[in-house]
Amino acid sequence: MFSKCCIKIVVLFFLIISSFSISYADKIPINSMLEVELKLPEIKTGMYARPYVAIWVEDENHQPIKTLQLWVGKDDWLKDLRSWWRKIGRYDRDRVDAVTSATRPAGKYHFLWDGINDNGEKIEQGTYTLYVEVVREHGGRDFFGQNLELDESSFSQVLKAKHEIGKIKIDYKVE
Repeated sequence: MFSKCCIKIVVLFFLIISSFSISYADKIPINSMLEVELKLPEIKTGMYARPYVAIWVEDENHQPIKTLQLWVGKDDWLKDLRSWWRKIGRYDRDRVDAVTSATRPAGKYHFLWDGINDNGEKIEQGTYTLYVEVVREHGGRDFFGQNLELDESSFSQVLKAKHEIGKIKIDYKVE
């Protein structure tokens, strides 16, 4: 029989081990790629301003893992992207500076994501949410999230247009 001391040590060992959140989930395949095609519609109005755009990914625990695109004019306008700002922007100035680029005119835009998170690590297979937020000075605001199952299977989706956001095509490719 174990002595009380040995039992305490074994219990303490298991408590310490279980407190670490070690994940054994598989990473998404190294050759996987998420391609997003975003259309910004031409909006006929007297005071048209280029929209501010934030596109980011969150894990199933609603934790942001990567800001993919951030198009703004001046830093003062970052707060207009309310959902992105509250979740990410106000907390990480260095990351904001690293991903910010100029606003863009109406048109079709493509970008790729290799599944690397903001810490430089390949993400685990699982459910993620792609968020797109578009807001225009003197204009409207559109925001939506789309769940994505990122694993070893390729897929394509087309998301319906809204007022400030045109059709969005998502292709997840595993080769």
